[in-house]
Amino acid sequence: MKHIGRISTLLTALVLFAAVQAVYGQATQQQPANQEAQQAGGDPIRQLNLTPEQREQIRAIREQNKAERAAINERLREANRALQAELDNDNPDEAVVEQRVSDLGIAQAAAMRMRILTEIRIRRVLSPEQRIILRSLQQQAQELRRERMLTNPLRQRRQEERRALQNQRNAIRPFLPGRENQRRPRL
Repeated sequence: MKHIGRISTLLTALVLFAAVQAVYGQATQQQPANQEAQQAGGDPIRQLNLTPEQREQIRAIREQNKAERAAINERLREANRALQAELDNDNPDEAVVEQRVSDLGIAQAAAMRMRILTEIRIRRVLSPEQRIILRSLQQQAQELRRERMLTNPLRQRRQEERRALQNQRNAIRPFLPGRENQRRPRL
C-alpha cells in the first residue's frame, strides 16, 4: 500500500513537472509521464486548460524554488558520489558506509520534500475541476505504464528467469537436470 502511495506521489510530481515544463516552452523535452498522458488523450496543458494567470503563478512557484532545488539536487549527487567512492574502496568501512547511506537518505528526503511541497503549491493554483482532470491524467498514465510493463517481452522474459531462479533457490534439494521426475522419499 505504501509503495502505491509513493508511486502515485511520484507520478503526480512527474505530471506536474511535465506540465510546468511545457509552460516554459520546453515541450520537446517531455518526461515519460507526460508522453504517456499525451498517448492517453492529448496534451495535459490543454486538458488542464490553464489560464494565463495560473501559468504565471506556476512559473513563479518554480522560480521561487529554483535555487533551493538546485542546492538539494547537488547535495543528493554529492551524497551518491561519496557513498559510491566508499563502496569502491578495496576494504570499505561499514561505519563510514552507514554514515554515507544516512547522508544519502537525508538528501533523498529533502529532494522528496521539495517535490511534494512544490506539487502542493501548484495544486493550490488549480481549480477543483483541473485537479480532477489531473488525477484522471495520472491514472491514465499509470494504467499505460502498467500495460506496457505487462506487455514488454523483455520484462516478461526477465520475470520468467527470476521465477525459475527463485524456484531453484527455494527447492529443498539442488536443481539437477534430468532428475526432475524423481520422487524424494518421505520422512
